[in-house]
Amino acid sequence: MTPRIRDASLAAKGRDRVEWASEQMPVVAAIRERFRRQRPLRGTRIAACLHVTTETAHLMRALKDGGADVRCCASNPLSTQDDVAAYLDREGGVPTFAVHGVDTKGYYEHIEGALGVRPTITMDDGADLVTVVHTKRRDLLRTVRAGTEETTTGVIRLRAMAAAAKLAYPIIAIND
Repeated sequence: MTPRIRDASLAAKGRDRVEWASEQMPVVAAIRERFRRQRPLRGTRIAACLHVTTETAHLMRALKDGGADVRCCASNPLSTQDDVAAYLDREGGVPTFAVHGVDTKGYYEHIEGALGVRPTITMDDGADLVTVVHTKRRDLLRTVRAGTEETTTGVIRLRAMAAAAKLAYPIIAIND
């Protein structure tokens, strides 16, 4: 299998960068603090296929602090920040499957790694994770309750699936 992350020794650098980003995102920080106290996502399992950046890491930590069991993979291997992936995976408590520049085979192995959480919620950027669930991992459809999609391209793909009556669970287009 393709490595989950490029280099675990990058975690400290990633931590510093994620902490800086957290200071620049006070709304997510406030939600994270409330989630830490209330744990509203307890029992929720989330598979996220997003750009692995400092901003995404801050969101993943908030979801985890809210009680969710979260796994993350990269939606775009060229935007993956290896230090952030190392931090999330090794110190952040979020199993992460992301290597900058990974090939197509590794990319889909990483999606499978994120799906290992057997999600109740999917978070996607481009609809690749949702497409894999609907085509190769239909066994997961029993447990997925809902999802989110970020990109216009992904929304177009999902609307086509819905029009063909092939979309098995509701997905919110978060930029609409």
